[in-house]
Amino acid sequence: MTPWQTIMQAHALRIDHMALAVPDLDASVAHYRDRLGFTLVDRRETRGARTGMRSAVMRLGEVTFVLVEGTEPASQVSRFVAEHGPGVQHVAIEVRDLEEVAAALDAAGVELEVPMIESPTTRQLFTTRDAASGVRLELIERRGEGFDDRSIEALFRAMEARETW
Repeated sequence: MTPWQTIMQAHALRIDHMALAVPDLDASVAHYRDRLGFTLVDRRETRGARTGMRSAVMRLGEVTFVLVEGTEPASQVSRFVAEHGPGVQHVAIEVRDLEEVAAALDAAGVELEVPMIESPTTRQLFTTRDAASGVRLELIERRGEGFDDRSIEALFRAMEARETW
């Protein structure tokens, strides 16, 4: 077993949420709510330095999807959809002790997309997108419920600065 596997077995708690990039947020909300029985928990718009996104948190039991749509073609979400099509933008794994997990990521040579993002409700790390699966992992340590606008905006701005999607 690798050191990374050992740390994750000790610290991984559950899949916290999956972010799904969509070309039409309103149509996607209607699909998950009206056809699949998810509840709309929250909607918001996030602005970066140059672009933005709209999002909707959808929940069904213990399953949480965060639907995200770019607000203009230059948005990283719009660029993700243009490059990869709609689908899983990232998978968030809730962990205990993000500091230890971060050290294990570093030791395993895993490249991070942005530095650790902290808010009153969360601490988060995002890996770079895996070329083989097309998925980015978010590692999230919860300090409270929900999502905080400050952490989402910090991530959005950091990704804009790196020109990643």
